Amino acid sequence: MNIPTKQELRKRILDLIHQQKEEDALRKSRVISEKFLALPVFKKAETILFYASFQGEVDTFALMDKAVELKKTVAVPFVCRKENKIIPMVITSTKELNKGRYGIPEPVFDRSRSVDPDMIDLVVVPGVAFDRGNNRLGRGAGYYDRFLSALPSITPTVGLAYDLQIVDALPRESHDRPVTLVVTN
Repeated sequence: MNIPTKQELRKRILDLIHQQKEEDALRKSRVISEKFLALPVFKKAETILFYASFQGEVDTFALMDKAVELKKTVAVPFVCRKENKIIPMVITSTKELNKGRYGIPEPVFDRSRSVDPDMIDLVVVPGVAFDRGNNRLGRGAGYYDRFLSALPSITPTVGLAYDLQIVDALPRESHDRPVTLVVTN
């Protein structure tokens, strides 16, 4: 049996995500959100880095709004292509996000709003797919793998995924970083 490549898996899972009915995606996102909000690591966290969902990903906007409402510090990645890295930026509302270079919503760069990764208590990590060992397949640019490898090893990382994004095993490379936990519907 041929093991699919990362590119083949990425295409297959993204096709499944895009074929999903909008009402199914919304229902699943609500279930995932409820489970996420009940996590002890979320309740304990004071500063959380969320990804800004786009193109059918599990919705994070309601989660960010809820975290702001709970007086948590919410940060969202600004992708600095020149330095080839993610810079976490504090936001006080999801309305502050604008379409970034990759089409992903992101905050405006403002050095005074950047957050030292050592100060982040929880990172919500996007993924095209996750496996049963919490390994993650991203979109292929490596931004999150680089960011996660620079975090303190004790920082919890949580992937949010629809059931159709969970596979038995993913091909791995030495630079790939798993997440601590995956929350699914």
